[in-house]
Amino acid sequence: MTSTRVMILGVLLDGPLHGYEVRKTLELWGTQHWANIAFGSIYHALGKMAQEGLLEVVGDGGPSDGGRGRTVYAITPEGRAEFDRRLREHWSEIMPIVDPFQVALTFMDRLPKADLLAVVRERTERLRVGFASFERARNAKRAADAPRHVDECLALSAAEYRAQLEWLERAVERIERDDIP
Repeated sequence: MTSTRVMILGVLLDGPLHGYEVRKTLELWGTQHWANIAFGSIYHALGKMAQEGLLEVVGDGGPSDGGRGRTVYAITPEGRAEFDRRLREHWSEIMPIVDPFQVALTFMDRLPKADLLAVVRERTERLRVGFASFERARNAKRAADAPRHVDECLALSAAEYRAQLEWLERAVERIERDDIP
């Protein structure tokens, strides 16, 4: 089960929602940055999980929905059991983080020293700017009453950025001394 499906089931634990509400919740939480959620796949996943018995259709919007006819989904006991099982699996799974930066590091010796220093410094600056965006995102989430634990996803991303930033700052000195590559 993909992370998207687990996220959808988790959102529906709080009560029935239509697809747009699920999407807005996931957007508020910033999942597109850390859970690789393609928002267009939410509607397909909702329908598929309903076919599989993980969700049930509990309404079609009707007049109270302004005539939009949005399908409202609720999690079933089977969906709750699947969510619980996958959540525990996600806690124990150790997966490599696929990052194009690792590819760049692998071939850093293919760049002339001046170019390598330039891209390292550019990445360093982008990471510094990224820290400012984390703080803005955290404030926006708090203003929108996102759950406090969602901040932890931002905190983890910030720690990963910080680790890269520290490595890059040391790398500049090492590149200048011809210690690497």
